[in-house]
Amino acid sequence: MALILFDVDGTLVPAPGTEPRFAWYLLRRGGLGWRQLLATGWFLLRYWPRFGRQVPLKNKAWLTGLVRGEVAALARDFIAEELAKVLYAPAVARLREHVAAGDHVVLLTGTPQFLARPLADHLGAADAVGSLCEVAVGRFCSGPPVRHPYGETKVEAARVLAAGAGLDLARAVAYADTTSDAPLMRAVGRAVAVMPDRGLLAMARNAGWEILQSDSSMPRSR
Repeated sequence: MALILFDVDGTLVPAPGTEPRFAWYLLRRGGLGWRQLLATGWFLLRYWPRFGRQVPLKNKAWLTGLVRGEVAALARDFIAEELAKVLYAPAVARLREHVAAGDHVVLLTGTPQFLARPLADHLGAADAVGSLCEVAVGRFCSGPPVRHPYGETKVEAARVLAAGAGLDLARAVAYADTTSDAPLMRAVGRAVAVMPDRGLLAMARNAGWEILQSDSSMPRSR
């Protein structure tokens, strides 16, 4: 058994990713309004000095005021009704090969936990570690996430996962699509670049990592 780590957005889920897709799903059902729009804009202004270019990734304020339980239920419906239809087939096939082989497969992602967990269940993965959004009295708040696996923090999360499962991180496999995941990919025994952006594509070629992408695809700029 080995620890297998899959990023979600750009790796299993093509652009625009899980959060924009789910936000549109909520909007069509009347779940988002002016309060969420204003909170999103205010977050960008308030937290730009703190997070800089990462501020859009930290911005979960589009959930402000929504009931956590209701959002979680809608997220499960969204996975089954819409997201399952657009998953990147080669990455999904690889994930299911690892599951069939008895590996410990975990989704390690910056997407919110309420989306990552049902996606893991749908794919047969053992676990998911996603962003935990701030909640008070059962409703989402407008602040930054209390946990956001990204960059070096994914390495920290991977170490915790490996230790908890009694597995060696040096034997783990990581699948990801962007340069922000380079620290994690260097920390594991085997790295696979899935539909990589230009930076990760160059790293993968230099390091001899496997590259998983269709012949007709072009690397994305980020």
